[in-house]
Amino acid sequence: MVGHYNHILPVRRLQHKIEQARRLHHEADVVIVGAGILGCAVAVALGNQGRSVILLEKSLREPDRIVGELLQPGGVAALERLGLRECLEEIDAVKVYGYDVIYYGDEVRIPYPANAVEGGEEELAEKSRTDEMRGTKRKRPEGRSFHHGRFIQRLRQKAMQNPNVTVVEAAATELVRCSYTGKILGVEATVQSQPDSFFGDLTIIADGYASKFRKDFRPDLPVAKSKFWGLELIDAHLPMPNHGHVILGDGAPVLLYQIGTHETRALVDIPENLPSASLAAGGVKGHLRHVVLPSLPAQVQPSFAAALDRDRLRSMPNSWLPPTTNKTPGLILLGDAMNMRHPLTGGGMTVAFNDAVLLSELLSPSAVPSLNDTAVVITQMRTFHWRRKGLTSVINILAQALYSLFAANDAQLKALQMGCFRYFKLGGNCIDGPVGLLAGIIRKPFVLFYHFFAVALYAIWIYITAAGLAGLPVRLVGSVGVFWKACVVIFPYIYSELQS
Repeated sequence: MVGHYNHILPVRRLQHKIEQARRLHHEADVVIVGAGILGCAVAVALGNQGRSVILLEKSLREPDRIVGELLQPGGVAALERLGLRECLEEIDAVKVYGYDVIYYGDEVRIPYPANAVEGGEEELAEKSRTDEMRGTKRKRPEGRSFHHGRFIQRLRQKAMQNPNVTVVEAAATELVRCSYTGKILGVEATVQSQPDSFFGDLTIIADGYASKFRKDFRPDLPVAKSKFWGLELIDAHLPMPNHGHVILGDGAPVLLYQIGTHETRALVDIPENLPSASLAAGGVKGHLRHVVLPSLPAQVQPSFAAALDRDRLRSMPNSWLPPTTNKTPGLILLGDAMNMRHPLTGGGMTVAFNDAVLLSELLSPSAVPSLNDTAVVITQMRTFHWRRKGLTSVINILAQALYSLFAANDAQLKALQMGCFRYFKLGGNCIDGPVGLLAGIIRKPFVLFYHFFAVALYAIWIYITAAGLAGLPVRLVGSVGVFWKACVVIFPYIYSELQS
């Protein structure tokens, strides 16, 4: 027993010394800027590995945002791997079983696929055989939707409870560089209006879509061609409870999903320079009242109208930013600071949590004993860039391609949009494949490529056969334009994912 205590005491002294270094001298293995979705997840993951972590956040008050409220099943699974599943409890989170797509009043239910697994068909076959032998049936995956701020506060609580993580309310202002090597050594920050500095072997920037540090490390800027405008509906009667709703019509898509027992989020995509949202036409509120409201399901319209009268309008840009490899010594850009896609498919948090899982594996003490070893860290970040592609390239490309189809503004895109909806109506794998990709469960870019062009060819078949014999020659010529438009939609995003 005495020998046992003699072993514990030096460990406790070392832990106390490391904690003192964080709290008093602001020195750690890792400094993370941004205590949002990714910052908190990475802080906990690295802290669990014994790394000393300082997590900086300019404001620890509960955030109030209109996106980051839907976590796909693939994100729930990653959250569980991080040991953070309980963050979904006690926040009035709502189970999500799939989607209801409403196209000009016609609807199709798109449930998350039964028996879906991350490894694809081979792993599915093996697991199905195992389940059959056990006499069990695999449960359908479930997502969760919630108030963003409540979820963030739960994540921050977990970070604060980790003995290897120190959370500081501080606004990072500048990066600290070594004048000889150019390596990032930490950040300068403002704490209670006073200047301060925080130093680490590795600095992780996860300060979100409006990152103040991104421009120093990459020349391109996020591209945003539309905004989501959000309302919170009270006691809305949704056509299909516990499902996300995508409403398609003449304009850009509208999303509806519960974020609490009584609250439903409505997100309305409004492209820039939309005539019906101009000041002369009554602005955004006029567009919502006169264009969007009549297009909603009848049972939703009263709560939408009430929210329109009651709520202040808030918006978020729908940004696209392709990923890049982190090559700066001592620095890693992560989250929306590094990679963004249209939030239509709700994939952002799924990408973030899976990135946290992968990063913690690649930077584990067994793989990288010292985070001060810049060459090894940069090598691991090259691996990170390509290994994340199985999931993130699927979610990135799918989000951008689906938005192009769902916000169709020309005849070719309208044909593809109708083909997409009719493809879902076929059921079976025509639903399971696409929604498995969207859910972050199927992680194979080729599966996305297959389904996208299956939709395109099906759309062309519908386009040609709908004209009758007299219009066949014209439609045959026009079908070339439909196929060309499909290529124009998807190939630029595929190309961007192949860049380093």
